[in-house]
Amino acid sequence: MRIRILVIDDEESYCEILKYNLQKEGYEVDTADSAESALRMDLSIYQLMIVDIMMEHLSGFDFAKRVRNNPATENTPIIFCSALNGEDDTVMGLNIGADDYITKPFTIGEVIARVRAVLRRSHASQQVAYNVSQGPYEPDITFRTLRIDRNNKACYIDGKEISLTRKEFDMLLFFMTHRERIHSRDEIMQQVWGGTEVSNRAIDTNITRLRQKIAPYGENIVTRLGFGYGFKSEI
Repeated sequence: MRIRILVIDDEESYCEILKYNLQKEGYEVDTADSAESALRMDLSIYQLMIVDIMMEHLSGFDFAKRVRNNPATENTPIIFCSALNGEDDTVMGLNIGADDYITKPFTIGEVIARVRAVLRRSHASQQVAYNVSQGPYEPDITFRTLRIDRNNKACYIDGKEISLTRKEFDMLLFFMTHRERIHSRDEIMQQVWGGTEVSNRAIDTNITRLRQKIAPYGENIVTRLGFGYGFKSEI
């Protein structure tokens, strides 16, 4: 079965350029000229979405949030492709859950390389998820009243579930399964983003939000200036 990709952009020229070149690579490609029209489609059939951000009415960011909140598409890879090239825009896109961010104007070679890399990571994640689902039950990770349910991908404090993004959950799980040591940003990037290069600010922002969400245990995520971050039992 061929991989199906959806390109969403309100500029027809970008849709046509991407569709033509991705089809040359053997992908099956559909296009949508707005986020609203894309939401009327069956998005569960796609293995990747390439989404513009600055679209009229519903932005690419808002579209991605809806995709991530839909169980049928929550794990579908998303690549933002936008003329917005500021660090804040990139950080916001990655925090929403995008798998990559390409700025316009782009080269076709860059887009093809990014698409291949994201699809490889997605395939590897699916294989890991399949192997885990076939494997033994994983015991919860606990620290006082903080508990991570690794099987159901949930976090609880005092028995109350805490809403974490995928990146926040992965980061907390990494810290709590590797306690009492400091991890460099490169280590965190490898473990949480799968080696995809993200800015230091993206990592710092996720850690700040994670600390806020897991209060009163946020202070257990400590900072060692010049070295990195870690989870300490005693502070």
